Amino acid sequence: MDWGTDLWDQYDIIDKHTQSGLDLVEKYVKFVKERTEIEQNYAKQLRNLTKKYSPKRGSKEEQECRFSNHQSFLDILNEMNDYAGQRELIAENMMMNICIELTKYLQELKQERKSHLSEAKRAQQSLESTYKQLDSSKKRFEREWREAEKAAQYAEKTDLDINATKADVEKAKQQAHMRSHVAEECKNDYAAQLQKYNKEQGQFYFTDMPLIFNRLQDMDERRVKKLAQGYVLFSDTEKHVMPIIGKCLDGITRAGNNVNERNDSLALIEQHKSGFERPGDLEFEDYSQGINRTSSESSLGTPKGPLDLLGKNRSKPFWLFSKKSKPTVTEDFGHLPPEQRRKRLQQRLEELAKELQKETDQSEALGKMKDVYEKNPQMGDPASLAPQINQTTQNMERLRGELSKYENWLAEAGGRGETLRHSMQSFNNNGAHDTYSPDGAHSDEGTPDPSQAIYAEFDDDFEEEELAAPIGQCTALYNFPGSSEGTISMQEGEVLSVVEEDKGDGWTRVRRSNGDEGYIPTSYVSITLSK
Repeated sequence: MDWGTDLWDQYDIIDKHTQSGLDLVEKYVKFVKERTEIEQNYAKQLRNLTKKYSPKRGSKEEQECRFSNHQSFLDILNEMNDYAGQRELIAENMMMNICIELTKYLQELKQERKSHLSEAKRAQQSLESTYKQLDSSKKRFEREWREAEKAAQYAEKTDLDINATKADVEKAKQQAHMRSHVAEECKNDYAAQLQKYNKEQGQFYFTDMPLIFNRLQDMDERRVKKLAQGYVLFSDTEKHVMPIIGKCLDGITRAGNNVNERNDSLALIEQHKSGFERPGDLEFEDYSQGINRTSSESSLGTPKGPLDLLGKNRSKPFWLFSKKSKPTVTEDFGHLPPEQRRKRLQQRLEELAKELQKETDQSEALGKMKDVYEKNPQMGDPASLAPQINQTTQNMERLRGELSKYENWLAEAGGRGETLRHSMQSFNNNGAHDTYSPDGAHSDEGTPDPSQAIYAEFDDDFEEEELAAPIGQCTALYNFPGSSEGTISMQEGEVLSVVEEDKGDGWTRVRRSNGDEGYIPTSYVSITLSK
């Protein structure tokens, strides 16, 4: 069954049906566009939400991320940010694969339908033109035949008229014969036109129009098939990202399971433990015997307790819930409780050790560069490095003084500096760095030559700069093309080194074994950070 055979007389129905089909495609495209707008707005609102609740750099909230419940909340915000990215991906894929494709296909269908209908109109006009010629020849034949009959009757009447002359009779017969001949020609022309029209009519109804209707049927069926594919894509587009969305939701579940209330309590103790002893009992002051001793003279408290630290009169009791005035910050961290003071001094010593290491490496590099300049004068003047060498030497001396000062303060606070001294002795990688004696004094045994230089980028003469050390590894869960600038492609199952963690924007910086670096979506990989 087909339209050309069974709907040969339903041109208007076919016209309306095909137009209705095109209207449905256009309506579906608009529907998907509005869906993509909803997805984009949803993703935008999610990103704004995560940004609103993400702690600012250096804020108090960021400092509290050492607690597992705070860190888990940050992990949830990161997962929601990745989730928003997947909603954006759904909107983008729907726009590309459904809206744009169907809109382009719709334009092609409109042109094809217009072409078929125009062809049908031309066939109809051609048949109507042939019919008009047939009708014209028919009317002429009818008119001429009547005239021939009249002429024949007039000739017969003239022939019977006794008063008519022979010439009148001959003339009437010739006129009747001529009219009869013209009528016969019109008859033949009418017959030819009728045969032509019947042939064209048969061609029109049995060949031309069925072919056009069948082409319209084929076009409509292709439209329905394409639209059905669009319906399926509407679902498949979201199904495609469901595994990644599932991983985002699993990440949120994992963040909740990672909360450890005991560790959070221990972290709070580690962060705020003061090291003070609890206040001792206050002694009785017998004013009746003229004794006016303060409790501080007989207190069993520690020599430097919270009352000394906060500058309060020790004859007064220490109240846990009283509002404490903010102490004055001092360079030796004496304003802090003993335990916290030791931690801060140790931290500061480690920072100074790193700075000294940096200056020492710089001094070595300057020395190497000076040697290169002395051996190859064309590369530079060794004297030009003197200001940098002097500055580096001064910095090293200043840092040594700072280290000695902080080590003394640490010893005063009851801290142990052996760990730091051991790390300082490790500076002497090639016997060129400073070493520290157990009492914190400097020995110049390994003092680098002040003439050593700043640049360590020589190979033979210049050495290449070292790449940042990886902080972990990741395994690709999905393929990623890496077509945008700054990104790197990866295949499912590929193992990469993590160079920089996700900063909250949904991207992680990685490196291949061949040295290629770039960013990848955090939700596309499983990350294991080094402890």
